[in-house]
Amino acid sequence: MLSLLAMHGCSTSPSRISGSNPVVGAWFVKDVDAPFPYHMYVFNADGTLQQANPDAGDPNSSDSDGKGIWITDGERIKGKWVEVIADRATHKFTGRTEISFDIKVTHDTFAGTETARSYNANGIVTDGPTPLANFEGKRVTYP
Repeated sequence: MLSLLAMHGCSTSPSRISGSNPVVGAWFVKDVDAPFPYHMYVFNADGTLQQANPDAGDPNSSDSDGKGIWITDGERIKGKWVEVIADRATHKFTGRTEISFDIKVTHDTFAGTETARSYNANGIVTDGPTPLANFEGKRVTYP
């Protein structure tokens, strides 16, 4: 019971946990240049991340889930995530998209830029790198 009372006054925001990188946690992300503009990102303390968005952005291909890495570079967070792409009609692998990003976290928000490069199933670049695009995130907090 004492531990529950002690925890009541603690913040649940990872940016306020001593020794934790301020990007660690779950984020609601808006990327107006993406086929579907709303995403969820989860930055893990071990330098990995997950990305997800509804599978509604492209009627011909499925690309709703990505995995990647991030590093700290001074006050910036840099990284890359990759999503695997499949044809909706044939269910065959058609390639991948790699999204590189550079963001700055300020309390419970971040803002930055990203660029994408697409590859076909044989690993040949089919698009990109795209011009730098702006995107932003807001930390998921409790309550």
